[in-house]
Amino acid sequence: MKVLWSGRAGRGLDPALESFNSSLPFDSRMYEQDIKGSLAHAAMLRGQGLIDEKDFEAISGGLNSILDDIKSGALEFSKSAEDIHSFIETELTERVGDAGKRLHTARSRNDQTALDLRLYLLERSREIKAALAELASAIMEKARLHKDTIMPGYTHLQRGQPLSFAQHILAYAFMLERDRQRLDDCDRRTAVSPLGSCALAGTTLPIDRFMTAKELGMRPCENSVDGVSDRDFAIEFCSCAALAMVHLSRLAEELILWSSLEFGFIEPDESCSTGSSIMPQKKNPDIAELARGKSGRVFGDLMALLTVMKGLPLAYDKDMQEDKEAVFDAADTALACLRALALMVSTMKVKTERMLEAAKRGFINATDCADYLAARGMPFRDAYKLTGELVRECAESGRSLDELSLEELKARSQLFEEDYYRAIDLRECMRKRSSYGGTSPASVEAQLEILSKSALFAGEDFQDAPEDSPL
Repeated sequence: MKVLWSGRAGRGLDPALESFNSSLPFDSRMYEQDIKGSLAHAAMLRGQGLIDEKDFEAISGGLNSILDDIKSGALEFSKSAEDIHSFIETELTERVGDAGKRLHTARSRNDQTALDLRLYLLERSREIKAALAELASAIMEKARLHKDTIMPGYTHLQRGQPLSFAQHILAYAFMLERDRQRLDDCDRRTAVSPLGSCALAGTTLPIDRFMTAKELGMRPCENSVDGVSDRDFAIEFCSCAALAMVHLSRLAEELILWSSLEFGFIEPDESCSTGSSIMPQKKNPDIAELARGKSGRVFGDLMALLTVMKGLPLAYDKDMQEDKEAVFDAADTALACLRALALMVSTMKVKTERMLEAAKRGFINATDCADYLAARGMPFRDAYKLTGELVRECAESGRSLDELSLEELKARSQLFEEDYYRAIDLRECMRKRSSYGGTSPASVEAQLEILSKSALFAGEDFQDAPEDSPL
């Protein structure tokens, strides 16, 4: 296939370097975005009188036929093409003749490839946001069923205070909600059209960049050099994906711990578990382990992009071809992990009795004992010290705080009364934590309401910016 830059070059690349130089094996996935951008560009050229109606009809018809043939499998990507842009333009010219050669008027592959990547990321962002909502929905459904399920809350992985399972798992839904917000914010900076920047300096031809941008649901970039030079939108997308993967990895880690015999808080469904080739009793949480492990891939994608861009002079450099594989991998990996964990959460069995049994051990109502004394006038530090002494005595005698007799308690402080036992009852401890964002069933219900109205379930991911919108 003849390369687009063959006019200057006396001969092509050495055959040994053609595959090294080619990006088609990975950027071919952007064929829809490339055609979409070309259709908008052709419409603008017609509107500005740079091509006539006949050429426009030929170009648009040819591009749509190429799109249909790629989707149906009737047209395969040529291994000799340098990139998706070259492949489509060459195929178009073969189909419609000279009209196809006019499409590249007032356009460079520099602004074309930047546009394609922006359009591609906006579409992948929509998919990821839908997957965030899917996982959040699975989490929220489990929370609705377990507002009264008591489990030990942990700090330093040591039992700390009584907590509802709903409260604990909803923390991840709020993390996902912020992940959605970050993608929304990233979308606003991604929805900027570089088309018309050409190679770097714009064009002498009378184009209308606002027209093409509006056609694509974007706004034009304000500086043509910036339009083709930066990939900060791609880096930001990978950053959003990486942070979402941090949250997924932490959730996966807890699902792994909880499914162990030592915890036994959940049981993964068989559809989300694997076995051992030698140990017949095993039921492994491989799906969660993979999600935890794949977080490292997305972190690496982000670092790869940062490293590629950190020392490049303006404007376009071939190094920037390396942006796509990292971005594609980050998007694919994040999306796959979100969908996998959504299935795992929605199908897992929550073992409420085991959680309650664990909550009864470890003196997780000790804070409530101290609060009980403080509410009756004892300085908190004194109440803290006395409660610690009671915990030590109970640990030594193999009892819990609610197994101390009232006489034993009064021997330590006359502030203890019969209502002490209700105050440190685990269910009462949880119910009383009704502060905003707390673990009481009423507070959890309020959190569910907040989430249901949050960005996670917003219908539109970004609003088109006005034409004069600042960066």
